Amino acid sequence: MTATALGQATPAFAAQRTTVLHVSPDGRGTACSASRPCSIEQAKAKVRTLNARMRADIVVRLADGVYRLAAPLTFDRADSGTNGHTVVWTAEPGAHPVLSGARKATGWTLQDRAKNIWKARVGTGFDIRQLYVDGVQATRARTQLNRADLTSDANGYTFTSSALKYLNTLSDPGRTEIDALGSFTNRYSPVAGISDGVITMRQPAWNNNTFGYDTIGNPFRQGPLYIENAYEFLDSAGEWYLNTRTGTLYYKPLAGQNMSTADVEMPRLESLLSVGGTYRSPATHITFSGLQFSHTSWLQPSTGQGYADQQTGAFVYGDWERPSDALNSCQYGCRQFEATRPHWHQMPAAVQVSAASHISFTGNRFTQLGQVALGIGNDANAHATGVGLGADTISVTGNVFTQDAGGGVVVGGIQADAHHPGDPRMTNRNITISDNVMHDLALDYRDMTAVLVTYATDTTVSHNEIYDMPYTGIAIGYGWGTNDPGGSQDYVNRGLYDFQPVYTTPTTLKNVRVTGNHIHDVMRTMDDGACIYTLSAAPGTLIDRNYCADNNGHYGIYHDEGSRDYSDVNNVFRDTGDWDHENSNATNNTGALTVTDNWTSNGSISLRAGVRGNTVTGTVVVTDDNWPSAAERVMEEAGVRPE
Repeated sequence: MTATALGQATPAFAAQRTTVLHVSPDGRGTACSASRPCSIEQAKAKVRTLNARMRADIVVRLADGVYRLAAPLTFDRADSGTNGHTVVWTAEPGAHPVLSGARKATGWTLQDRAKNIWKARVGTGFDIRQLYVDGVQATRARTQLNRADLTSDANGYTFTSSALKYLNTLSDPGRTEIDALGSFTNRYSPVAGISDGVITMRQPAWNNNTFGYDTIGNPFRQGPLYIENAYEFLDSAGEWYLNTRTGTLYYKPLAGQNMSTADVEMPRLESLLSVGGTYRSPATHITFSGLQFSHTSWLQPSTGQGYADQQTGAFVYGDWERPSDALNSCQYGCRQFEATRPHWHQMPAAVQVSAASHISFTGNRFTQLGQVALGIGNDANAHATGVGLGADTISVTGNVFTQDAGGGVVVGGIQADAHHPGDPRMTNRNITISDNVMHDLALDYRDMTAVLVTYATDTTVSHNEIYDMPYTGIAIGYGWGTNDPGGSQDYVNRGLYDFQPVYTTPTTLKNVRVTGNHIHDVMRTMDDGACIYTLSAAPGTLIDRNYCADNNGHYGIYHDEGSRDYSDVNNVFRDTGDWDHENSNATNNTGALTVTDNWTSNGSISLRAGVRGNTVTGTVVVTDDNWPSAAERVMEEAGVRPE
């Protein structure tokens, strides 16, 4: 294979041959040849001896099989391509290599014949939040609670209902957690103990989860409330429980599963891959192609911090002062809650990219991951390198994202350097997310989306197919307008600007293109979302030629607080609620929205023309599925392109 064949080399180097290294799961030695493949770690070391003055690409080919990682793989400037050439990590032709953070659970024996519960000895010294059986995320043992049976206070819950007395006799109540679904949040709060009708919660998770908005105690919509992670809750097929003290894993098989042949994977790593250097010396020109990334488990929600979710993977972290009567006075926000907002953290991804340029992910599978799959230029707290943001020219094309506990792709951070960077090299820019299939995501963290772009410049989200999601399909923007020039009067009233500046310059969110996406069967669980959801000003942003269908009666496009300067053009909405909605009031800056030549089967629109600088023209309301040919063309062309 020549460098020209890969389309990377300049004509002057056309005669230079690509260097090819070979890797296998049981590879050893230093040859890295087809006859004597080496390990991934050795191939990385060998690349570092070859890439100083590249005159063609270096290709590392992974043979078929499962590569069980002892630690996450890291790629920095020393692992990068040079002279405009690329280091390509790819599958051997016809192979399907899996980069796994798991160890298999084997040696299953029957624990309880009547209940069909099986067990395996797996050792101690570790914990997990997910278990993957035959390629599917199993359900952690749980039972649903009736909110009316519980009374919350500053320390947890009390109950007197005889229906809950069994909680007093759990063998290990300190392993349990509350899993609470609200309108747009999905919170986890760990239990310290249960005794005599009192559920004592661990701190600061309980405090952080019970003040602000859409809280555990006062959700804007009362979704299910579960208590999870006890052996006694193993009552439904497909559930599991790990006793960390005895090192025993329990599982109740699904119909037809044979525990002598089932593939049971226990994730032992919190992430798999980290690509990034520094702003001065970024990782660059690295491609990952034809690989599968699987088997992680993000463990923070099991700690005293819990998961104090705020929306789309952002959460309150730390120990914060709050009103003494917060359960009454701070259920619709308060000044002390606003102190947390500039410091929210982001969920770290299984695959992380920051301080990097010209990085590509093409034709991979991101599946069975215990958090958001791919994080690009998130805040530093979400990157194992300790360096966040700074992602430039990143391409995510032709991949499959499925069976992940969190969302698919998150681009950008949410803290100050994300929207007003102290160093211009921090700016996330030139990001492409195209032709991916994304479904059955956010299995545990149901607040998350298939694609979220918070703050980035010149970003394209195009021709993805997104379906079977609990919440929104694609979300653009963050901050509720608070970081836009002049701030938001709404948040002046709430007290936010006692804790952060009122900015006078625009954020880095601009020139986003959301085009040709097919989004259907989303909003299956949560509320207050849409096929496409926006926040804050995004000058130069175009939402066009998307096909939104069957979203459980929720909005087609939802322009939430502070959304400005978006153009919604030539989109098709089939079987939705309001097809275009704005959240505007006297104290926020939502407006300057241009809505042109869209087709919809529902004439309901709450975005008003001629008000707040909005323009709405050319809408065609379709009845009896009599779509005009131009609309049919949008529907046919939306989603992954055949090529």
